[in-house]
Amino acid sequence: MDGHLFCPKCHQPIEGEEQYVCCAGSTLSWRCDDCGKVSEGFAFPYGMCPLCSGKLRMLEREGVDDDKALEAIRMAFEIELGGRAFYNRAAHQTADPALRELFGQFAAMEGEHIQTLARRYHANVPASSSSFDTQRAAIYAGLENRPEDPANLIRIAISFEQRAVDFFTERGGRAPEGSAERQLYKELAAEEREHVALLTTEFERFQAGKPGLL
Repeated sequence: MDGHLFCPKCHQPIEGEEQYVCCAGSTLSWRCDDCGKVSEGFAFPYGMCPLCSGKLRMLEREGVDDDKALEAIRMAFEIELGGRAFYNRAAHQTADPALRELFGQFAAMEGEHIQTLARRYHANVPASSSSFDTQRAAIYAGLENRPEDPANLIRIAISFEQRAVDFFTERGGRAPEGSAERQLYKELAAEEREHVALLTTEFERFQAGKPGLL
């Protein structure tokens, strides 16, 4: 052995001695409220149906040891996957070279965060969606979709990230002190605050006609 600790459930390495939850083998099934399609997967971007982008509703849980901690991790994946899908789609949709580069960099950052979560919590990483709809994304963010305004994509992105901050902060405040989900929500809220600050700075520079910092 090389000195690493290993999860007794899935036998993957454990990072340090911090409290963790193993999601390996957890199977979640979902039915779309709009089209009725049943999908299986740990999480989907913003909880949207991969067929029609309708709202998914969980049908069953299998292989779950800690429902509350698993829910925290699943929601983290859902939001991070949504962010990556949005940034990838926005990078292809915008005609502005600076925004294309910016969204590409943020998609890569979200991808790195997803990989970190997958490594830490032993979950399988769902594949990227190529059919993500920025119109649906705008509705989710509570903003009007204006394709003629390139900067509006950044506004939608900032709204996404701020919603994630608010969600993780509120959920973390309700989780028991010292629990795995409370620590996870705290870490995720901090990550999303950084994203809000980065996007806000990039938006201000874009509006002023200055080059981005990333």
